[in-house]
Amino acid sequence: MLFGDKILVYRDEILKDLATLLEIESVDGERNEECERALAFIIKRAQDFGLDYKMVTDKSVHVQLGDGGKLCGVLAHVDVVPAGNNWSVIPYALTERDGRLYGRGIADDKGAALLNLYCLRVLKENGVQGKNTLRAIFGSAEETGMRDMQGYFEKMPLPDMAFTPDSDYGICFAEKGILHLRVSTPTNEAKVLSQFHAGKAVNAVPDMAYVMLDSSGYDEQLLMRLADASSGNFEFNYTIDGLMIISRGKAAHACEPEKGKNAAALLIDLITHAYDLHEIGALASFIHYALNCETNGRSLGLKMSDGVSGPLTVNLGVIHIEGHTAEAYFDIRYPVTVSGEKIIAQFRAVAEYNGMQVEVVHHDKPLYLEKDSPLIRELSAAYESVTGEKPTLYTTGGGTYARKLGGRGVAFGPHFAGDPINMHNADESMDKENFFLHAQICLEALYRLYNVE
Repeated sequence: MLFGDKILVYRDEILKDLATLLEIESVDGERNEECERALAFIIKRAQDFGLDYKMVTDKSVHVQLGDGGKLCGVLAHVDVVPAGNNWSVIPYALTERDGRLYGRGIADDKGAALLNLYCLRVLKENGVQGKNTLRAIFGSAEETGMRDMQGYFEKMPLPDMAFTPDSDYGICFAEKGILHLRVSTPTNEAKVLSQFHAGKAVNAVPDMAYVMLDSSGYDEQLLMRLADASSGNFEFNYTIDGLMIISRGKAAHACEPEKGKNAAALLIDLITHAYDLHEIGALASFIHYALNCETNGRSLGLKMSDGVSGPLTVNLGVIHIEGHTAEAYFDIRYPVTVSGEKIIAQFRAVAEYNGMQVEVVHHDKPLYLEKDSPLIRELSAAYESVTGEKPTLYTTGGGTYARKLGGRGVAFGPHFAGDPINMHNADESMDKENFFLHAQICLEALYRLYNVE
């Protein structure tokens, strides 16, 4: 019997705790008190299990087992992106249906976070005396720029080896660079467009957008003809304030924007074919010029790829135009062999040529770890011992806590190929058996790191 199998004894208790954790609407920036509740729940259960813990910042906590040797870590986050629309179940609840577990955070990343805590419990309750120190580190601001881990590592040392179960299996040895850029105009001088709103998170493809237009009857007929010829899904409503057009798309993670359908970009494309720049404003015109419903950065002069991590991607995540405000937020994931400063310079050149102001809101440089490192060898052995298969080594456009580990950590699990988890989308879910298969792999990995030389 593998040590990792011992976590299966706790299945029912894990599911009970998972239900409690998923009910907490821990959206950083919107429900900060709920983020505090999620961390408080982790602390409460650590106390129940007799584990040592430390609240390091108001956004981070760690739970520890052992106190010698190497410092080995496992990192996860308890904040989530907003629920969004089009769920078939209650987003903030655990629902089990047809062998799947549903709820916002089950796959990203509350499910894995809870299992990290239970792995330490299993090690303790089975009397394992490791050579090293294990820390399960929990943050509550991963989805909004990872300032939780920035604050944590300002006060705590980097682990010697660590992994974060916040991606796919096998082992992610490289992560693309991530840029979040705010584009705005000094004033909003749109003549026809009075409101445009879309998106709540820059790292998600918006599945809904709407615009308010002070339009004529001729404009409305033209817009409806254009809508019929478009690939978008539009709804026209007449209000006291003018014509409202609602655009509906499909959400997706910004690291794979091509898997979604950007409601904001489609709506921009619609109105720019019916109005001139001065009628809809400079920001909407720039977005149409620079994005053109693309996800590869071609119109920005940023289309590129490398052999390690693949192509650059661009996502229009958020737009707010109303009153004097006109701003949009872009998420760019760029290849690991490319300079982020060059990406910024090219984007800025195109934007400023079109009268835009550009602010770098967030920049995570790429992560790259050698494939034959001791950490990758231990994680590979854990995966193979549980599944009987060697893990693949891959790269991602996703951003995980691994990039905060100074080249000492990787992303490892919890998602298996062929399991449609709908991360950052409606009906986020995991196959129940895969969830517990990850639990076994995670425990086996931590058991090995606890004892690695």
